[in-house]
Amino acid sequence: MKLIHCADLHLDSRMSANLDKEKAKERKGEILHTFERMVDYAAQNGVTAILIAGDMFDTRSISATVRNTVLYQIGGHPEITFYYLKGNHDSDNFLSDPEEIPDNVRLFGPAWTAYGEAGGKVVISGIELSAENAGSACVSLTLDAGKYNIVMLHGQESEGASKDRAAVINLKALRNKGIDYLALGHIHAYKREKLDARGIYCYPGCLEGRGFDECGAHGFVLLDVDEETGRCTQEFIPFAGRKLYTVEVDATDCRTTAEMSARMDQALREAGCSADGLVKIVLRGMLDVACEKDVQYLQANLRSRFYYGKVYDETTLRIDIEDYRYDESLKGEYVRQVMADDTLPDEDKKLIIRYGLQALAGEEVQ
Repeated sequence: MKLIHCADLHLDSRMSANLDKEKAKERKGEILHTFERMVDYAAQNGVTAILIAGDMFDTRSISATVRNTVLYQIGGHPEITFYYLKGNHDSDNFLSDPEEIPDNVRLFGPAWTAYGEAGGKVVISGIELSAENAGSACVSLTLDAGKYNIVMLHGQESEGASKDRAAVINLKALRNKGIDYLALGHIHAYKREKLDARGIYCYPGCLEGRGFDECGAHGFVLLDVDEETGRCTQEFIPFAGRKLYTVEVDATDCRTTAEMSARMDQALREAGCSADGLVKIVLRGMLDVACEKDVQYLQANLRSRFYYGKVYDETTLRIDIEDYRYDESLKGEYVRQVMADDTLPDEDKKLIIRYGLQALAGEEVQ
């Protein structure tokens, strides 16, 4: 049988502050559409179960559009069983009425719950972790070693005790329990590791990156279990509609915006950024205080080439007072007076000099 392991969908999500307001709204709709595409993929590829290991949602109040879309997808695919284990961000008001729960949805609670698939040869077990049960949940798990055992949990992995026991998964306590595949949720990047001699544990990551702290490939894990032999193959399927990139650009010694733009172009080519992606440029390095730099132009140029772009200026300024010591112009006198002011921190002096030189040159002060 084929199964999909996904988690941290964050439908109706509070988007990252990295994104502008309008673009954040657009991304929310795209993430919901990615969920729809994943269900269609499952239907087209013979997947009979989708394991959602927590954080399907991210707000207490789920919008009618998101709620209805999710229910429509579930109800429209009765051949697929949806296993939904709530995470720490999930709302309690989704499927809270037993009469509204579709026949092909399986839920979990604060005690271990197990469901059989493939005539009972594959068993899917899960428990929703909380402050009350997190400490004992992993210890109390009991499985039939003669089955192919999938265990669903949502939380942060840990090898031992933790000061904050809520949503902490004690991997050490889960070893040698008969687990074949530990389907986890909570970490937003793909990770697959050995659990013990028999099984593995896996975080599929989130379906779509929501901000520039979630760059890299995103998608889900496809499992193909041979219920007769108990063998299983797992494959990470990159599935995000858009990729996010953070690209650092060394602008050291650039004298003009044009030079900085050229270095940005080179860094973007080397990073392989796709035109439909979201790109964050971080400008670093040391610039002369009198350099010509227009960050707004650089950002406009970036946004004309990509779905979304943002430029962060983290450059520092350098000033060589010897260049102005004997300069008898107004510019030289201005620089000397600022540098002689002992009440100003050095970094403030550099900024004041930069703004003053821009004004003296008739440039727009940025």
